[in-house]
Amino acid sequence: MGSGVVVSAVDEVVKAHHDGADGRALADRMRLAAHPALAGILLPPKDCHPIPVGDRWVSVWPLGAPVADDEAAAPWAEAGGLLARLHRVDPSRLGRIPAAGTPARLSGAVARLRGNPSAAPVLAAWDTVRPLEPGYHLVHGDWHLGQLVRYGGRWLLIDVDDLGLGDPAWDLGRIAAGYAIGALPEHGWQRFLAGYRAGHGPTIALSGDPWPVLEPVARAFVVYTAACALLADRPLDDVDRALLAACRRMTDTEETR
Repeated sequence: MGSGVVVSAVDEVVKAHHDGADGRALADRMRLAAHPALAGILLPPKDCHPIPVGDRWVSVWPLGAPVADDEAAAPWAEAGGLLARLHRVDPSRLGRIPAAGTPARLSGAVARLRGNPSAAPVLAAWDTVRPLEPGYHLVHGDWHLGQLVRYGGRWLLIDVDDLGLGDPAWDLGRIAAGYAIGALPEHGWQRFLAGYRAGHGPTIALSGDPWPVLEPVARAFVVYTAACALLADRPLDDVDRALLAACRRMTDTEETR
């Protein structure tokens, strides 16, 4: 499956979605992004109908300002609050909703590693991951800090390719994985959790340790992100190496039980 392509022009963004994208599901997701119940949470498209161009679907969106490359100033609390608001939206008000794409995204990345001689630690770690259970909240499906833009004076979520019904913990999985391997600083993690709790997100209690809920999905995202690092055509960096080390620890832990 090829990746999507995004081109910015003056005041709009044109996105060519990955080849093989389901046009009907994409149209449903774009309709959801424009739904009044999601105003102030998701960036709405300029038009709710994707356009067929060759063998791909194309969509057009307003141009927002991305998160600055400054970890200390990153909008962690705002991101947590937005996800909490998204997770609290009543799906029964929204019409037809596709299943969120998270499980297929994670398992697909690992499947593409089969036959890679460097993949043994990642594939072994994947065997320790419990399958993601179905969920019935509205979730983003592929959330990370790059999925926020500043538009109209507020932060909004973008990229609806995996938007749908799922478990809210999935949206917290990648940031939890980053925290678990030391790639996310403590202050960012705590501000994110505080924002999510202040927004009354359904995944974690307003007080207490969130890790019993988040550990299984964080484990899945560690393996997924390590798989993506091996699949990328670039040298491994320090974060990649930390992910691979975490995968090795997973299998060491399982063997000692």
